[in-house]
Amino acid sequence: MSNPLQLHDVTKNFGDNTVLSGITLSINPGETVAVMGPSGSGKSTLLHCMSGVLVPTHGKVDYGETCLSSLNDDSRSSLRLNHFGFVFQDGQLLPELTALDNVALPAMLTGVPRYEAHQHAFNLLRQLGLEKFTKRRPGKLSGGQAQRVAIARALVTEPGIIFADEPTGALDQTTGQEVMQMLTTLVKQSGSTLVVVTHDSNVANWLDRRVEIRDGIVHDDRLLRGVR
Repeated sequence: MSNPLQLHDVTKNFGDNTVLSGITLSINPGETVAVMGPSGSGKSTLLHCMSGVLVPTHGKVDYGETCLSSLNDDSRSSLRLNHFGFVFQDGQLLPELTALDNVALPAMLTGVPRYEAHQHAFNLLRQLGLEKFTKRRPGKLSGGQAQRVAIARALVTEPGIIFADEPTGALDQTTGQEVMQMLTTLVKQSGSTLVVVTHDSNVANWLDRRVEIRDGIVHDDRLLRGVR
């Protein structure tokens, strides 16, 4: 079940470089949000602060009643494993594991028995049209197939939020649109929240809301019309 995600006056510095400057933002359960901005605007850093990968220099990030910013590294890692899912531009699948094992692994790490994790992983891969590819390793999959495996892996723990960083960046436009359709459909079915960092307005158009970051601040925040 998803919780609200709230950023309160979040600033992130790297040495003397201020990447985020006092960002306050609320994301409601079940929302799908595109975070956009030019290169160097701070959008990926914002995603990393939202997800507890980075700790803000000032301000705080709350997920429900939990303040991510006050947790230690182990507690943040546990929260990410149990409550968050991630989709990366290059998939970051484990090359030595089959598609099925890649998807099942996060569930097993949370304590789900192997058989049950494999059943859930297979069902997700089947929904994504990959039931014939469960025994293939990532090197034998196309880019679009690998991203669908990554989507299944992100969903297998039934997370409250899925964070996707340029999930179509390595794909051609047609394949990217197919991946976004599958991602947004399954996320809405699951009731999870979705936060996508992208530079592509075609990707953003699949989402309910667009937050534009420029020079480390929120430049624009709007609901999109004509959402699919």
